[in-house]
Amino acid sequence: MMYTNGVHVKGSLVKHVGIRQARQELPDLIDRVEAGEEIVITRQGRAVAKLVAAPKAPKSLPSLAEFRQGVGTAGTPAVQLLREERDGG
Repeated sequence: MMYTNGVHVKGSLVKHVGIRQARQELPDLIDRVEAGEEIVITRQGRAVAKLVAAPKAPKSLPSLAEFRQGVGTAGTPAVQLLREERDGG
């Protein structure tokens, strides 16, 4: 794969690729973006688009019932639960 040039941005290399080349190599460019690269698409030497990875979905929270099961026995003082958690069990 041949890129027209690269520009350093915040410690990473941003690759520039022409729009024709991007059309031909889109699956490979998507793989590179998923791996953390940023790719700028150019038309006649001018940047017109930027490929970046989509944000990852946040981890879902447990249900309230699951959360309560993981907290401890009902009636256990909070200070005891905190000590057990701090001390590893």
